[in-house]
Amino acid sequence: MVGIDLVSIKRFENFYKKFGKKALSRYLNPEEIELSKKRVETLSGFYAAKEAVSKALGCGIGKELGFHDIVLHKTKDNAPYFTLPKKIIKKYNINNLSLSITHEKEYAIAVAFIEADKQNILSH
Repeated sequence: MVGIDLVSIKRFENFYKKFGKKALSRYLNPEEIELSKKRVETLSGFYAAKEAVSKALGCGIGKELGFHDIVLHKTKDNAPYFTLPKKIIKKYNINNLSLSITHEKEYAIAVAFIEADKQNILSH
């Protein structure tokens, strides 16, 4: 399953300026905020990544899966990846996760890939 999301960096920057750290805490844990170095391009990409993951799962962000259930990380080479709660991995036999995030000028975009043994995993 594949999910994709596109975020306007300027729109996100305005959101961050208006609400500050409170805005970030709504969708990122403290480690993710630190990882982003509070760069607006990275913060926008992280938001897009979490939305893309939720779309790949087929549920969106809501009661079945919240922003804080999707945890973003970076490898030693600075490549992004994500983890999900063990109960989600086990319930749906997820066996492969992949994430790509990029930004250019006005936009940040993320693509998430989830390979699982069950289709439409959270929508039923």
